[in-house]
Amino acid sequence: MSRTPFRWPTWSTPSERVLPGESPPGDSRSNAGPVALDLVSVEFLKPRLRKIMVGSAAIGIVVAVVLALFAPVWVAVLVGVIVGGPAVLSGWLGLRRRIWLDGPQLCARGLRTRRLKMPEVVTAELTIRTAGIDQISLRLYDGRTHVVVPLALYTRDGGRELPILSLRTLADSLWTTELVPAAAIASVLVDQLRAEARDAGLDQRPLYRAVELVRSKGRTPQATLTDREVAHLLD
Repeated sequence: MSRTPFRWPTWSTPSERVLPGESPPGDSRSNAGPVALDLVSVEFLKPRLRKIMVGSAAIGIVVAVVLALFAPVWVAVLVGVIVGGPAVLSGWLGLRRRIWLDGPQLCARGLRTRRLKMPEVVTAELTIRTAGIDQISLRLYDGRTHVVVPLALYTRDGGRELPILSLRTLADSLWTTELVPAAAIASVLVDQLRAEARDAGLDQRPLYRAVELVRSKGRTPQATLTDREVAHLLD
């Protein structure tokens, strides 16, 4: 594969280039607060989600008004809610969705907020979904709560990866567990940090190599890496 430098598409902003072990300007480990782990910022999606919500609500209202001319009002309202409600609810959940690390807790907010205790993690896996846009995610479970953290999205023209500070904080948090697979994944993230910091080509980035590994073995459209495959990413 060609080793040309990885180019960020226009919809992705490269993170500040900070090598692992160094502190970015303004960062203080002792005073650091919650660290966002959102692969795609809600601020980026907000205008589109709002348009979907407004458009869907308008369609539902129009359908209800027209139907009210021929049917009981309660039937018209019910049909309007059925037509426009799902998209409005989906958009609202999209605006609420957040993932962040707050000390030893990994928090994921959707309809409700789930909190996973990183030192108590009992399952840590890298999962890959291959489609028009390939996605690699980290799936964690502490015996009570499941949380999935998207790590990177790749297309033929480029991709989007978690910013360096987010990856670094996540790797540090994985080291606090006593789980061997979590430590291996933390090492993969550290290698990814180094690759991002030096603007390495895609084929030198462990997360992208994980996607290529799954594709080469025909394990599509969804797969979970084995411990051996995770270790292979460190070779």
